[in-house]
Amino acid sequence: MHIKQVQRIFRPLFDATDMAADGGDFDDLFGDGERFRVGDLEFTVMSTPGHTPADVTYLVGDAAFVGDTLFMPDYGTARADFPGGDARLLYRSIQRLLALPPATRIFVCHDYKAPGRDQFAWETSVAEQLAGNVHVGQGASEEEFVAMRTARDSRLSTPRLLLPSIQVNIRAGRFPKAEANGVTYLRVPVRFTHAAASPTG
Repeated sequence: MHIKQVQRIFRPLFDATDMAADGGDFDDLFGDGERFRVGDLEFTVMSTPGHTPADVTYLVGDAAFVGDTLFMPDYGTARADFPGGDARLLYRSIQRLLALPPATRIFVCHDYKAPGRDQFAWETSVAEQLAGNVHVGQGASEEEFVAMRTARDSRLSTPRLLLPSIQVNIRAGRFPKAEANGVTYLRVPVRFTHAAASPTG
């Protein structure tokens, strides 16, 4: 459901007037605890905001697909400095995940291969996260996590494809409407001050 909040944040940034910011671009908007079926599989939705307001985890059987909330234990957790992100909410979302049965398999969305590891990885478990996550393992407190995450995020660069991916994501995977010339554009917001726009002599 919180994708509407994300749409409201980014609609004015990209002047996305083709999008109503009411979630209507999506086939369905799931709330925390809702269930849906894909064939014979039943999924439960767990709201896990923090990286963005709209992050969710999908639970099915003994597996949890956690999106950008958690990474492999040796890499830690998602950043929380994007618009609408919140390190405190992220910590609380992670605690919900770590309260699942220890044998629950966790499938991560990205892997950046932590220093010292040469192979990509995509599956871990609640038990492994509790024992060894470098950001939240072994009982890190909320205050410790927020301080760490805030300091770490302040040093991170903007992801290279962030601006184009946001414009597609908030439209449920579709591109913006074509302009009058029939071409579709992804926008890069630029704001000039009078001084910056003035020629130099």
